[in-house]
Amino acid sequence: MAQTLASLILSKVVCSVLLLCHVRSASVLYDLDLTNDGPITTEAQATIHSTLRMKDGGNSPVSDRKYHFNWVYAPLTLVESSGHGADSTIIVTSPFPGVFPVSVQVMHADCWLCQTIARNLTVLEVSEFIVGNLSITQTEDHDKVDSRSPTGALTRVSFLLHDPSNYFKSASFTYKWDFGDGTEMTTEYPTVYHNYPTVGVCTVHLEVAAEWRQDGSGMEQRRKMVQKTGHFSAALELMDAVRGINIVGSTEAHVMENLNLSLHIQGSLPLHLCWLIKTECVPLDRDHCHLVAMNATHYNLSHVFRDAGQYCLSVRVENGVNMLQSYQEIQVRPSGIHPAFLVLPCITLLSAMLGLAAYVTFRSSAQQKDLVEVADFDFSPTSDTSPSGSKWSCRQMCCETCCLWPSQESCETIREHHRLLRPLREPVKMYTM
Repeated sequence: MAQTLASLILSKVVCSVLLLCHVRSASVLYDLDLTNDGPITTEAQATIHSTLRMKDGGNSPVSDRKYHFNWVYAPLTLVESSGHGADSTIIVTSPFPGVFPVSVQVMHADCWLCQTIARNLTVLEVSEFIVGNLSITQTEDHDKVDSRSPTGALTRVSFLLHDPSNYFKSASFTYKWDFGDGTEMTTEYPTVYHNYPTVGVCTVHLEVAAEWRQDGSGMEQRRKMVQKTGHFSAALELMDAVRGINIVGSTEAHVMENLNLSLHIQGSLPLHLCWLIKTECVPLDRDHCHLVAMNATHYNLSHVFRDAGQYCLSVRVENGVNMLQSYQEIQVRPSGIHPAFLVLPCITLLSAMLGLAAYVTFRSSAQQKDLVEVADFDFSPTSDTSPSGSKWSCRQMCCETCCLWPSQESCETIREHHRLLRPLREPVKMYTM
């Protein structure tokens, strides 16, 4: 009897250990994904979906077997449920607002004694108000701004309704906007543009009202009027758009010289600068340029050119508001000699040639004058004039006028002219005691 009792106890312990091992191994093998499309408004419908999969991408396919999904969704109302293989979906609704937990457990459908292989939990939020999202962005679409209004920060404010079950399909909406700067307006469309005169933090408040007729259950409630509202707000720090790119520095460079340019940008930080130097001006994107994240409104650019020619500096600057591009042409010369240094030698040579020509002209005029005076006032006796003297005088004249008559034939011509200039009557020699 004691042995039988001991054997029974041992059998129960072994079964318990095996069952625990099976549950632990099952929980390790599977994962259960659980999602919902909430939050929703009351009376609207929410879809909750679950998918069973192998943990860490296991090799065993989960779609080869049948599984049983046990949902726990109270106090929500079940509208519809469906399942196929390792997937299961339920659609629920609630007439009351609140936060409701929804859980699901998965077991093998053909094994009643098997334990849960996976479980998960999600939370569905149900609101009595309209559900949606209000967003505000700064833009540069100046076509939306009145030309008479001062330039400032243009914003685009938009409301996006969250209605996954198309609950508001027959409703008409009214939007009341408060832009926080004293401007209010009412529209029937969910997107508006507003221009703020100055930058800074802006806050927009929105009241949304939806109204439609709903069929009732009784004869007296056949066309019941239903109305829902919602209140939303959004804030944004407005910035100055990129309005100008000023490129400061020389637009001429030489081969193998360092070109330094300074870029001054008008716009709010942070800025993203993209620049590129090519032989032609091209529009830029972030994948084909030198990208720089800037925390200042100026940037020093340095570049060395290896070939001469005409180049173009393309610059693209953007911040959280807009994007602006600018271009600057750059002339690269083949050497480091400036053209002004080539003009100076030419001017010097031309001046020297003009000076030499003036000197030669002046010297020639002076020599011709000396020759005429000697011919008119020669008082020396005729007997002292000898042929040798005439030859010496010709040489002297030829040497003095070598620039004008450099050949010997010219000297012979001068001698003939001197013979013609002799006086007709021999001068009388006179001596004074």
